[in-house]
Amino acid sequence: MGIEEEIESLEEEIASTPYNKSTEAHVGRLKAKLAEKKEKLEKQEAGSGGGGGYAVEQHGDATVALVGFPSVGKSSLINSMTNADSEVGSYEFTTLDVNPGMLDYRGANIQLLDVPGLIEGAAGGRGGGKEILSVIRAADLVIFMLSAFEIDRYERLSEELYNVNIRVDEEPPTVNVRRKGKDGIDVNSSGEMDLDEDTVKGILRERGFVNANVTIRGNPSVDRLVDGVMDNRVYMPSLVAVNKVDLIDPSYAETMKANLREQGIDPDDAIFISAEEEKGLETLKERIWAALGLIRIYMDKPGRGVDYEEPLIVREGDTVDDALRKLGGTLDERFRFARVTGPSAQHDEQQVGRDHELQDEDILRVVARR
Repeated sequence: MGIEEEIESLEEEIASTPYNKSTEAHVGRLKAKLAEKKEKLEKQEAGSGGGGGYAVEQHGDATVALVGFPSVGKSSLINSMTNADSEVGSYEFTTLDVNPGMLDYRGANIQLLDVPGLIEGAAGGRGGGKEILSVIRAADLVIFMLSAFEIDRYERLSEELYNVNIRVDEEPPTVNVRRKGKDGIDVNSSGEMDLDEDTVKGILRERGFVNANVTIRGNPSVDRLVDGVMDNRVYMPSLVAVNKVDLIDPSYAETMKANLREQGIDPDDAIFISAEEEKGLETLKERIWAALGLIRIYMDKPGRGVDYEEPLIVREGDTVDDALRKLGGTLDERFRFARVTGPSAQHDEQQVGRDHELQDEDILRVVARR
């Protein structure tokens, strides 16, 4: 039996096994084994070329992937927001390759990827789906693009991403595993945990751990625990953009919002747009900026003053040390101290070291050895 058949058999057994406390350990082992098989298949396909893929060279300060089924309007959106020139038509499957465009917003260069329209079964390889999804895994943010008339497709899109180990709007589970020489597996948890030790140990053994200390924070489900011991999960934020709102009758608006709620989406969190009419795009840009956690640092350059035109773009939580690495050159090794004016400073021209955390629109002057 090949790996793909083994995966199918495991999926069928998991689906047919009722989940309760008495079957929890068995289901946990099955899910851990399934994750192992999928990872093995993924590595095999990567080693054999995987069908060519859709290699896209990443540029700019961040990368955003637009995810949606065919003809939802991704090409129109990317053309409206960036310098891309994607073929747009009123028929399905017009986007034949990943089409990148660059959004210039608040001094940041944000690469938007118009990914070929996903079809159901993409995670299983239909329509070049695995190659397409591999591009999404490398992004910093995913935007689920839905038609106002097909909100229910969100569930299928989410499933496709989940099936290729993309976890949206989740923090990685805190599971720390350290191998040891003997005495089996010891399980330590911080607080109440619903999973019993046999379930945890079974999952760890499927991952190849025989003697180990495992520390678990929180109260993870079986799926979350499996995620925590695997190395191939990707975690990223997401947004939901509802397109073609210019075509709906006003009386349909409440139905559309009800459909969003059925998918677990708060209508207040969705961004309603018309790519064709270029409506709602400023709001979408603002939400992209916020979701990426980008901040602007204005560099005070010796003899030239503060450069407000081309800020250094870093991420929330980044420090002076992170800024030095992004600036490149020899500043890092010649660094003495920095002076900061702005939101993160206690006073103008505050002298700070490498570990000072920067905030949006700080002014930074690096003092370096000659």
